[in-house]
Amino acid sequence: MSLRMEWPGFLYGFYERKLLRSLEPERIPRHIGVMVDGNRRWARQFNAPTSQGHQAGADKIHEFLGWCQELGVRVVTLYMLSTDNMSRSGEELDLLMGIIANTLDRLDEDADISVHAMGAPELLPDYLADRLTKLTARTPVREKLHVNVAVGYGGRREIVDAVRELLHDAVAHKADISELADSLSVEDISRFLYTRGQPDPDLVIRTSGEQRLSGFLMWQSAYSEFYFCEALWPAFRKVDFLRALRDYAGRQRRFGS
Repeated sequence: MSLRMEWPGFLYGFYERKLLRSLEPERIPRHIGVMVDGNRRWARQFNAPTSQGHQAGADKIHEFLGWCQELGVRVVTLYMLSTDNMSRSGEELDLLMGIIANTLDRLDEDADISVHAMGAPELLPDYLADRLTKLTARTPVREKLHVNVAVGYGGRREIVDAVRELLHDAVAHKADISELADSLSVEDISRFLYTRGQPDPDLVIRTSGEQRLSGFLMWQSAYSEFYFCEALWPAFRKVDFLRALRDYAGRQRRFGS
């Protein structure tokens, strides 16, 4: 291999190590939400089938989770399939569901990861809903990372589901609904969100250059920091991730003040 071919890799590695050294452990976000966007556009760049883009995106997820474990991130929420995505063509959706199922199987092999499912299981094929249920029930040998898998997920639907469950709970405890309406608080609804008991995301990353939430963690991200990256998800590099963390560490979080 010529020196010319080795040089870019050397510079990339040097820059990655420099970024790593610049990060202070206490400034690493505890909870990161990720909108894994751009799989189809990545495939089109290479005139490849859409399924190849989705598979490359799934492979990137496992690589990304490894980076998170290495850096001490405690919780990751992955936006893998929205309720709006359910309107895609049947063939593409079937292929995507199969890739998601295989991704869940790979997560099941990692003894350091616990998994929580977020979304509407009734919208999913039985085999995928069953895998999510079994994976969520599994207790990891040693938990280094907690992963929320948002599949068949919609932010508005999550809030509606939370309010619905809150009302059912009130009825079950014979509470006065009128009194509940008068005393209803933010904390009351938070207790019934899909992420109940977890810290809200400190940082939300979206790849592919899009700069919108698309319904992702609408309630929980009220005070999150956002980072939008031009890279398509399958092309998202560790350097891109470290840049996001460096940007986050340099911000002064105000929490609405």
